Amino acid sequence: MSEILSKKEIQQFIHSGFVRIENAFPKAIADAAVDILWNDLPFDRFDPTSWTEPVVRLGMYAQQPFVDSLNSNKLHLIFDQLIGKDRWIPCRNVGTFPVRFPAARQPDDTGKHVDASFPGDEHGNYFEWRVNIKSRGRALLMLVLYSDVSENDAPTVIYEGSHIDVAKVLSKEGDAGLSFIELAGRLGGLPERKEVYATGKAGTIYLCHPFLVHSGQAHNGSNPKFMAQPPLLLKGELEVLDTKAVYPPVEQAIRLGLA
Repeated sequence: MSEILSKKEIQQFIHSGFVRIENAFPKAIADAAVDILWNDLPFDRFDPTSWTEPVVRLGMYAQQPFVDSLNSNKLHLIFDQLIGKDRWIPCRNVGTFPVRFPAARQPDDTGKHVDASFPGDEHGNYFEWRVNIKSRGRALLMLVLYSDVSENDAPTVIYEGSHIDVAKVLSKEGDAGLSFIELAGRLGGLPERKEVYATGKAGTIYLCHPFLVHSGQAHNGSNPKFMAQPPLLLKGELEVLDTKAVYPPVEQAIRLGLA
């Protein structure tokens, strides 16, 4: 198997919970995607006084620029490195987009959380979706930058190494795991972790462990932030409790929390 990530980058993913991929896709693709997104926003692109909401959430997008942004040969090889060959499902749509604007009102979605991966009893209620120690259905969280994001442009806050703490919590919850809300309620009791801002040029992707704690923040810059946070879907579940000779990095990271 061809390898794109270095041993150092693999170790960063295992221990820190993320790896930053610069130039994951060309700026032209990012620009084409942003043009599509602006068509669905309720604001005037060229009139900042019309940007009255701190965040507008847009749904799933399957147009070619979005599909192309996550399906380069380079990215597919990286997915193989992190998860294992033939264990993940290529992205055929991208969403959701929490488009963030510099607005006077503060956003109401800045709490720490871990993205859930499979439905609970109420399929349509995301707060009741669940996450378990085998990360059923989710191989990675991806933070995909379609616009340039500086420290002032509401970069997502990543809590470095927090995925290991979450693995410890989930290890006691069996196959049912915890709901999005239940797990969010426990994050305040976890150890303090270094905050890392997901900044970069358009075309940058942060490939994150599915258990990584992260949060949004207010926009203090001048240009809207366009970022998607899609999952990389997993075929089935991770194998973290078996006695395999070799575990891929995404499973190695969970096993650190089980030690």
